[in-house]
Amino acid sequence: MNYKLPESDYRHLVVGTDTKIPLANGQWVTCINFDNAASTPPLLSVLEEINQFSLLYSSIHRGTGYKSQYSSQLYEEARSIVLKFVNADPVNDTAIFVKNTTEAINKLSYRLQEETRRDVILSTWMEHHSNDLPWRKKFHVDYVQVNPQGKLNLEDLERKLIHYKGKVKLVTVTGASNVTGYLNPIHKIAELAHRYHAKILVDGAQMVPHTMVNMRPPNPLQHIDYLAFSAHKMYAPFGTGVLIGPRETFRQGVSELVGGGTAEVVTHNWVLWNDPPHKDEAGSPNVMGVVALMAAIKTLTALGMRKIDHYESQLAEYAYSGLKSLPGITLYSHFSPGERRIGVIPFNVRGIYHEQVASILSQAAGIAVRTGCFCTQPYIQKLLSISSKQMEFYRKNGNFPRPGVVRVSFGLYNNFNEINILLETLEQIIRHPTTVSPKCYTI
Repeated sequence: MNYKLPESDYRHLVVGTDTKIPLANGQWVTCINFDNAASTPPLLSVLEEINQFSLLYSSIHRGTGYKSQYSSQLYEEARSIVLKFVNADPVNDTAIFVKNTTEAINKLSYRLQEETRRDVILSTWMEHHSNDLPWRKKFHVDYVQVNPQGKLNLEDLERKLIHYKGKVKLVTVTGASNVTGYLNPIHKIAELAHRYHAKILVDGAQMVPHTMVNMRPPNPLQHIDYLAFSAHKMYAPFGTGVLIGPRETFRQGVSELVGGGTAEVVTHNWVLWNDPPHKDEAGSPNVMGVVALMAAIKTLTALGMRKIDHYESQLAEYAYSGLKSLPGITLYSHFSPGERRIGVIPFNVRGIYHEQVASILSQAAGIAVRTGCFCTQPYIQKLLSISSKQMEFYRKNGNFPRPGVVRVSFGLYNNFNEINILLETLEQIIRHPTTVSPKCYTI
């Protein structure tokens, strides 16, 4: 591919991009982080905001001191900034601050549960465990199939919506796969769900940091009912996540966690609960984390999500083309011309265990990747064509090496030269799997 290989315009905005780390032979090189789907490093603007805010930090709500009043105001303003970032409904939706996407989905699973009935939840074969396990004991869960390339089968989704005859309460789907990088057509899925009287939750953990998200496109049938995402995947790793949804969902019932901040009046005989979102934020909240998220959103908005998306897409296409040209590489994600996706690519080196590949990349070139199943084991089993019989073998033989893949995932600060180093190192691994020597590179 005829790419000019520029330095990332955003590299200087991210902490640690020039950090030197040791290789196996004692040489020091600039680290290369291709593990952004797990967590991203912080933006400099996030650290600066945290440092500035720390001078005025205080416990929020009900405090009368200036610091408490200031912190409370900033915390509540953050909700509006979050809602605006994804074009949620500022009147009817609310933003509940939690620890991460996993807690957000668990919270919604409790809030949607009704003791008098057992509704159907449609999940998919490509979901992270966090968008599968929370639903299992509370609902009847069925899984929408993926095609041989690992892409979501919308025809199967509609078949299942028809089959359950109005009993589907929620379609819950990842916005972008943390394994293959596929972006799901969330608005088409929303329209299908709504036509069959179901709502939709989008797991936005991998989608929100990399592409523009619009919860309210012009067609009302395509609106997104619920959205969950994490700050630690969008350059604000300070322990905050968000659950967005209609305020009315959280007005009824009681949160799975209760205590300080959730009640307005308490006696030993009855409780008057607070209004949402405070009703669902038990205990002292992570104010610093919320401030960090707010700073990250401001920076990402200023940079422009479309520009970030375009740049990361170029990185992914360049890397995919290079990986595809290497003999001995098996790719588990497919690129189609004009198809939107995020910068995540899974692969294996034939004949070499995935963990060994990752270890060599780290020790020989200072490249960080992730290996395994990425908390999406059913999806990996599908992509690798692992049978139920084989999984029974692994269950009975816990010490036997588990199947998995190597994953590279890009952030806005990565550049093309880093990818060249990855490709060069992989080429050495393929040619000489046991004798790859550490080498100094210039990024």
